[in-house]
Amino acid sequence: MQEIPVSLLTLVAGAFVTVLSIWLGQNHSLLPVQASAQAPLVDGFFNIMFSIAIALFLVVEGTILIFVVKYRRRKGDDTDGVHIEGNLPLEVFWTAIPSIIVLCLGIYSVDVFTRMGGIEAPGHMMAHSHSPSHVAQMPGTALAATLSDASATELEVPVPPAGARKVGIGGTPAEQGKVADLVVDVTGMQFAWIFNYPESGVNSGELHIPVGADVQLNLSAQDVIHSFWVPQFRLKQDAIPGIPTQLRFVATKTGTYPIVCTELCGGYHGSMRSQVIVETPEEYNSWLTENKVAQKQELNQAVAVKPAELSTSEFLAPYADDMGISSLTLESMSH
Repeated sequence: MQEIPVSLLTLVAGAFVTVLSIWLGQNHSLLPVQASAQAPLVDGFFNIMFSIAIALFLVVEGTILIFVVKYRRRKGDDTDGVHIEGNLPLEVFWTAIPSIIVLCLGIYSVDVFTRMGGIEAPGHMMAHSHSPSHVAQMPGTALAATLSDASATELEVPVPPAGARKVGIGGTPAEQGKVADLVVDVTGMQFAWIFNYPESGVNSGELHIPVGADVQLNLSAQDVIHSFWVPQFRLKQDAIPGIPTQLRFVATKTGTYPIVCTELCGGYHGSMRSQVIVETPEEYNSWLTENKVAQKQELNQAVAVKPAELSTSEFLAPYADDMGISSLTLESMSH
């Protein structure tokens, strides 16, 4: 019986490995749900790398298994194996292929990084808010920016002086001059995130944003370095004391997603978590209005009550439970 040529077997095996690795690379469940316009870019790059990794794994492990079976030691065979000095074509092949793969992945990664706003376009400067007077003037970096925003208005942004650095990097060169729909100031501290909405004066312990809006986060830190990460957005940016940074994105899916600090910042680093709530524009406006009213009422109450005019028991009453003090004890302290 005539043996099947090795070249044909290699071709069939190569086709099988290629199809299987591509299918697995596109049909896995390793990543969380995509919830931002930037997520597909990151996932596309990950899927390519995962497909290549599967192919390399199958080729390497498959070769090992074939050699283990075909060239195993037979009973009674104490001879040495075939002496091989080397194989130049084979060595060139297994050196050239990984080199080409690494080169292509490098070019692809730079393209993704650029499309996410990681490389700024010359002659552009990012603006902080809808007002032209809030043009960024301070140094810093950003890792991501919006891909597209049909609703954003164009803004004439001045060209920074030579050598000047700006707070953050916008989108692609065509979108660098656009102003974000929503700007939120984010402050990291041990061990919490504080979100301030400068246009409305609302402060919150969780981030609320409308779906489809071009959002810009101005990040800062009060004590040590923190890192703001939303896995579903595929975005992460450091919050550094004294160096403002930015993160810009468009949320595409309503829901509640975790905000995680990914920079070791102290003993309770693991509990430094919050959440971003992506809502419809109507729900977001309703939340904003409710918080504006509630915080205004709290401010009025704080102004109306003067601590100096309160008795000891009245001043300590809100903290009695936390301190483990009974009402009788408070009354005795006031006398």
